[in-house]
Amino acid sequence: MDAHKSKAVRTQRRKYRVRKAIHGTATKPRLSVHRTNLQIYAQLIDDDAEVTIAAAASNAKDGKLKYGGNVAAAAEVGAKIAEKAKAKGITEAAFDRGAFRFHGRVKALAQAATKAGLKCTGLEEKKKEAPAKAPDAKDAKKDKKKEAPAKA
Repeated sequence: MDAHKSKAVRTQRRKYRVRKAIHGTATKPRLSVHRTNLQIYAQLIDDDAEVTIAAAASNAKDGKLKYGGNVAAAAEVGAKIAEKAKAKGITEAAFDRGAFRFHGRVKALAQAATKAGLKCTGLEEKKKEAPAKAPDAKDAKKDKKKEAPAKA
């Protein structure tokens, strides 16, 4: 398989892995984010009715952004989508990062939307709630090495 195909397969696999745990409803829609090198897009999607409730983009006609591929543009798109959600009476959304890592522009969009009044929940929140795993033998050996007094 050539490099382009394998990259597309990996991206698709990541997207499916994230989306299988997220489902949007009319009261708590899915906040789907897509980014390209030049723009960033966000949509509120009701998966039950299969409709897009609201959308915002860095290249929208009503936007004042000069360039849409930076963190400032992502923050503005996050604020816009939260404003549109408030107008429709939505206060909470399931955050869907797609195949993108939760950092940089994607994280800025989610934080700006939360700051503007749209509570974004998702996999990152579930990771924090997970109980800490019990230490295994490797961790115990590392702790013993750290506690051992230095020889003079």
